[in-house]
Amino acid sequence: MQVRKASKKDTKPILGLLVQLRPSPSSKSQYNYFMRIIQRYLTDKDKQMLVAVVRSKIVGLASLVFLPRLNQKLELWIPELVVDQKYRKKRVGKSLIKACVSAAKKKKCFRIRLESGNRRKGSHAFYRKIGFEQFALSFQKPI
Repeated sequence: MQVRKASKKDTKPILGLLVQLRPSPSSKSQYNYFMRIIQRYLTDKDKQMLVAVVRSKIVGLASLVFLPRLNQKLELWIPELVVDQKYRKKRVGKSLIKACVSAAKKKKCFRIRLESGNRRKGSHAFYRKIGFEQFALSFQKPI
């Protein structure tokens, strides 16, 4: 397995992984919109996307956002981390997190933060096992 930075040619398989986290685009225009968002993400200097590749197939994804904090140094936020269902429990997620930690250290981030839905108990156990700690509650207000 290899973990590398994503490129524009990876856009379609990236969207294929993301639909394992969120609903699929329901129309051609929505599909095109998501493809453009992914491509913009790849060119933003404050963002990065890493992919895990096994035998030329993208099987995992981590999106990284480097956020300057007003009262701290830079923070690495991981809004999406997804591993194809067929490749879970095969060290893919661990390899992606290891690459995220390396990126955070390179940019001198003070911490890595991510969120996980309340019902994703398996993901919570995974994050704890690799050294993450729960430190806050997250709130939202749908608009």
